[in-house]
Amino acid sequence: MTKDQLSSENFDHRDDEIDLKELIVALWQGKFTIIAVTVLCTAIAIAYALLAKEKWTTEAVVTAPQVSDFSAYQKMVNDFQPLFDVYQEDGTILISEKLDDFLLPENLFQILMQQYQSRANKKAYVSSSSDFQAELNALQKDTKGEGESYKYAEAKLYGEWYQKLTANVINSKSGIESYTLQGVQDNAEKSFGFLSGYMKFIEMKAQNIALANLKSAVEGKHSELGQQKALLVDQAKSRLKNERELAKYALQIAKAAGVSQPQQNLGNKELFAINIGANALEAKVKVLDSLSLNQLSIIEPRLQTIDSKLNLLDILKVDSAVSFQTFRYIESPEKPLGRTSPKRPLIAILGVLLGGMLGCLIVLVRFAFREK
Repeated sequence: MTKDQLSSENFDHRDDEIDLKELIVALWQGKFTIIAVTVLCTAIAIAYALLAKEKWTTEAVVTAPQVSDFSAYQKMVNDFQPLFDVYQEDGTILISEKLDDFLLPENLFQILMQQYQSRANKKAYVSSSSDFQAELNALQKDTKGEGESYKYAEAKLYGEWYQKLTANVINSKSGIESYTLQGVQDNAEKSFGFLSGYMKFIEMKAQNIALANLKSAVEGKHSELGQQKALLVDQAKSRLKNERELAKYALQIAKAAGVSQPQQNLGNKELFAINIGANALEAKVKVLDSLSLNQLSIIEPRLQTIDSKLNLLDILKVDSAVSFQTFRYIESPEKPLGRTSPKRPLIAILGVLLGGMLGCLIVLVRFAFREK
């Protein structure tokens, strides 16, 4: 390397040192500007932090219920189980699985979460809030409650309030999902009441839906049993009529043949069987003629099972007042100890930092232009 190159590098190095010193001197000379800008930004940040609308968040964690949480509902569902079982002719009973889904904890919990997320339920609930009504009345005054602008502003207001009721899923290792529920308002008391009130509101909705589903299944079974009975009654009537006619014809034949007593050498597989004799056939005709519609189960035994189920339906009813839960609290709602936003200390610190950086930038820009 030549001497000229070494001297050139040393000269450039000295220039860098001089530039850095000049920058430091320039920042020092502009210290009042930096301080003024920092104070101004800090004041603005503090004013924003003090004037910004507070948000307080109440949280709760819920999961699927335990069997003990809906034992009364389970008992009521199990009472209806015999209606859905299949009773075979050999005496065996096939247990139906139709009602099993009604007793699955995850299904009850799913009903609750569907109701929680429902925009219709949120709308019905927030519409009953005095704070929401105050905002809606103010909006109506501003827009005179007419036109597309009002409809847009109203929809936007509802959307903002919907966001104050949120649910975030928590993946569980056991495979059963849990949810973190949040209610946001402008103070701790309102936030707690907002979420707690909505939980009571949707819990009642979920219970009514679970009971309505059960009632629908029971009513469907009642209709099915009614149709089955009508069909079997018609079949029994036809069979009774046929038996009566066959017995009458057999009686005529037996009298004509002079067979009054049972005969072993006469087959009973004939169309008009006379093997039991005229006396027995005459008694048979009288019995068949005396049978009423209430005694058709003698002809069709399956009518006994259907009548028993229908009688059970007359006794059992879906109790709308039954007490049960469709969820369980892992963490119940509690009044928040601190606001969610604004974070006033953080905003003040950011104001100081932003003010210092902006002040330095102003001083350096002025220095650059002065040098040019």
